Amino acid sequence: MLTGKRLLRSLTKTILLIAIVISSLNLVWQDPAIAGLAQGDAITDPKTILRYALPIDNNMVRRLQGSIEDISRQLRVKMWGKVNRDIKDAAFVLRVRRDKIIAGVPEELKPQAEVWLDEIATGVEELQELAKERDREALYIKRREILDIVSDLEASMVVGYPFEIPEEFAYLPRLLGRATVEMVTNKGNLTIVVDGYSAPINGGNFVDLVNRGFYDGLDFNREEEFYILQGGDPPGPEVGFIDPETKEYRAIPLEVLVKDDPGPVYEITLEDMGRYLDTPVLPFNAYGAIALARPEDDPNGGSSQFFFFKFDTELTPPGYNLMDGRYSVFGYVVEGKEVLAELTAKDKIISAKVVEGLENLVEPNS
Repeated sequence: MLTGKRLLRSLTKTILLIAIVISSLNLVWQDPAIAGLAQGDAITDPKTILRYALPIDNNMVRRLQGSIEDISRQLRVKMWGKVNRDIKDAAFVLRVRRDKIIAGVPEELKPQAEVWLDEIATGVEELQELAKERDREALYIKRREILDIVSDLEASMVVGYPFEIPEEFAYLPRLLGRATVEMVTNKGNLTIVVDGYSAPINGGNFVDLVNRGFYDGLDFNREEEFYILQGGDPPGPEVGFIDPETKEYRAIPLEVLVKDDPGPVYEITLEDMGRYLDTPVLPFNAYGAIALARPEDDPNGGSSQFFFFKFDTELTPPGYNLMDGRYSVFGYVVEGKEVLAELTAKDKIISAKVVEGLENLVEPNS
């Protein structure tokens, strides 16, 4: 319970944040709107969000993933009994349900999947020993290592592409899968995973521009303290990418995939559809979410400008993030959070390069 001056400071901070949210309704071009309140019980780890975003249907691998992920939550409150329960459940799945996990992997990838499962099983055995020693730091590290392997295993289960992209967007580049972008800034490097399974048009646009070298040397051009950092504004009067072939501004539509929907919603916000509480597959829960910037009054007017979400859920009480469904998230910073925290509008992008997944980029008419 907060009292006296501490209570006053807390109330003042909350009122200020609410005022910022309300003011976002009147923002002009290039401002992606200030964050609303993030969901208190939401997943905030970008790698976890990306794992759940994979279009797979294998209950046993999800159970394995969930047990290992939950270890972190229990460690924070030092619930050692529940830590051991999670580890035992992961060991059970690996021992008794391994065949059901393998059944979800394409035949040609099953030998590699067997290797990954062996590595995961060894890691779980190490978790058991570390839990006996109550070595929290080592448990965190080993847990992350295991989940990286789980991510590879789950990615191998994806077969085909999960939905048809509307033909009206055939003139735009598409990302039919995932790509990894290494962005070098004057403060350090950011590793960004772009998710074309959930945002093929917005993800494809970004990866295409990275591959063209469009962002190399550009300054970050806008920031809002504690919330956003924006980049991608080219020199000169243009505010987006001018296609050298058509000589026209490349406008990118709003694109939001909602959980359990057969495909993304295009060209209209979830708010305008009356779907206020629907949860996007790629939400603004995680620090380092990357989304397409756009004019406040035009959901389909974005182009090359993007913004990083730098919102810390610990600053506000639980609630809903008012940005979900209003802007197109297409990926997350998975390495370099500490670098992103230091970046401001006085900094710049030195270079950006697609280091993995370029084969998933499909150019128009190809």
